[in-house]
Amino acid sequence: MNLRNLLRTSTFRLVALYLFLFAASSGAVLGYIYWNTAGLLERQTDDTIRAEITGLAEQYGQGGLRRLVQTIDIRSRDAGDSIYLVADFIGRKVSGNLTSLPENLPEGEGWVEFPYGGAAGEGAKSHDARAYLFRLRGGFLLLVGRDVHDRRYFTGLIRQTLFWALGLTLALGVAGGFLISRNFLNRIDAISQTSRAIMRGDLSERMAITGTGDELDTLATSLNDMLNQIERLMTGMREVSDNVAHDLKTPLTRIRARLEDGLRQPDTLDAKQREVLERTIEEADQLLKTFNALLSIARTEAGEGRSNMAAVDVGDVLRDLAELYEPIVEQEGGTLKVTAGPGLIVHGDRQLISQAVSNLLDNAVNHAAGQENASPRIVIDGKSVDGRVVVCVADNGPGIAEADRDRAMDRFVRLDESRSKPGSGLGLSLVRGIAGLHGGALELTDNHPGLKANLSIPAGA
Repeated sequence: MNLRNLLRTSTFRLVALYLFLFAASSGAVLGYIYWNTAGLLERQTDDTIRAEITGLAEQYGQGGLRRLVQTIDIRSRDAGDSIYLVADFIGRKVSGNLTSLPENLPEGEGWVEFPYGGAAGEGAKSHDARAYLFRLRGGFLLLVGRDVHDRRYFTGLIRQTLFWALGLTLALGVAGGFLISRNFLNRIDAISQTSRAIMRGDLSERMAITGTGDELDTLATSLNDMLNQIERLMTGMREVSDNVAHDLKTPLTRIRARLEDGLRQPDTLDAKQREVLERTIEEADQLLKTFNALLSIARTEAGEGRSNMAAVDVGDVLRDLAELYEPIVEQEGGTLKVTAGPGLIVHGDRQLISQAVSNLLDNAVNHAAGQENASPRIVIDGKSVDGRVVVCVADNGPGIAEADRDRAMDRFVRLDESRSKPGSGLGLSLVRGIAGLHGGALELTDNHPGLKANLSIPAGA
């Protein structure tokens, strides 16, 4: 399965959009929880420090520096997470459980955060502390704080959990998007393959229904109902067309036979009557050819030729047709050249492929031979290109303008340059139908001068 097609599916885009919105909302909620939790811990720490400061302030007010130092000595013996330090004007420790003043102290009083060696008994293990600095009379300094190592660790754990939660959400969301998109794309591919089979003429194909009752099953059911109706209409039209064609061919054949019978009685016809009968027979032949071509196109587009498909050597087909058409081209004073490499094997109907190339050769001969002061030069080239067998029939006729090439392959289309030439405008339409039956295509390009018709069919027995 193509990853690029998977990423371009509407399902994956919807999952990605939902994942983005879910991740954004989850991140906002988790971020709010983290912000509130961290703020709560910060406020609790500050409130504890303020409470201790209030108690120490009372001791200092009652007994001055001496009473303060005694109180800090007592509290430092079982300080827990509390930090105390009284230092003189040069920074020497007077009392407390902190060995020295931290660096970068504020000029006045205020909050300060700093790393320190840890509480008593923890050796040189580095911790973080948050404290409040007081400046006392006589240049003494009082630092009261708390060890915030556990708080920082806890908030870091919450932050890490937040990132992991978002990461897992994104990972699981992307995996779910791939899974859902793959299943959806598989069903869409099944519908596309069935559609292509139907477009190739197999109207018996139907969309697969999984039985889940979802929107794709509803769509498949509607499409199958539509295809049933189309198949009934196509079958009816085909039957009507066949019946009409057969019913018209029969009287036309009888009329032609009677006209030929009349031509066999020279004593009762003058030259004028004989000319009229001959022209009438020609018109009847042209009508019969048109009916035959219409029936062939209808049967080809309906896929009736698939039962006769087998391995066909296109090179042999081209050489046989070249041998057949070479005298016709030489009679017009031109040349026909054929080149066909080895191994041009396709799975197809030999008769239909021969008919398609024969139609291209008829067009080439008719248009190239009608050029003034120019002899027809026709080249048939068969080669293998990218897993396809390509048959190219090129001529030096007037060609077809680029804007008219697609239209020229429609039924009954005859361009202005070919109005004076015999034909019904069904030749290229039949070739395109045969190409579609074989999973191929017909392309018209410029030959500088003339037209180059490329009939391509997938290679393989």
